[in-house]
Amino acid sequence: MIEASKLRAGMTFVTSDGKLIKVLDASHHKPGKGNTIMRMKLRDVRSGSTFDTTYRPDEKFEQAIIETRPAQYLYKMDDTAFFMDTESYDQYEIPVANVENELLYVLENEEVKIQFYGTEVIGVTVPTTVELTVVETQPSIKGATVTGSGKPATLETGLVVNVPDFIEVGQKLVVNTAEGTYVSRA
Repeated sequence: MIEASKLRAGMTFVTSDGKLIKVLDASHHKPGKGNTIMRMKLRDVRSGSTFDTTYRPDEKFEQAIIETRPAQYLYKMDDTAFFMDTESYDQYEIPVANVENELLYVLENEEVKIQFYGTEVIGVTVPTTVELTVVETQPSIKGATVTGSGKPATLETGLVVNVPDFIEVGQKLVVNTAEGTYVSRA
């Protein structure tokens, strides 16, 4: 059991009605009068819906034990993404809605980690940085410096990031997957 005051972003817990919930953001809030509350932005892992709620700091929840295994992203067909366990060669189907954000950072045949709650597949973890190629952006401006305001660039997975003015189509970029931001040229 874990208290609400100890829940942090990235942690997963089980509610009293059996829902598997992932913490997206948690903060203490002390109103002018009354007791401290925990404001939380949460996501129901199974349905994918996000919601905001508050808990008393001393409320207790069962912490979910999440296991991860190395896997390879195979392909996406219709509304399903297919992954293969790199050790057992088992294949897993995950609804695209549950891993939509993660798929913006992964190309076919790349390594990821699949998250399990017991035997149930609940999600995918991608590396902290990935290399992706620019497929569309405005032409570079002669004499542009690194300190410019930047321009949007569409990457090969469909992700759009803001990049410096000197970046051109065809260049490989390093992208931070936690924030979805440009880090450097590869």
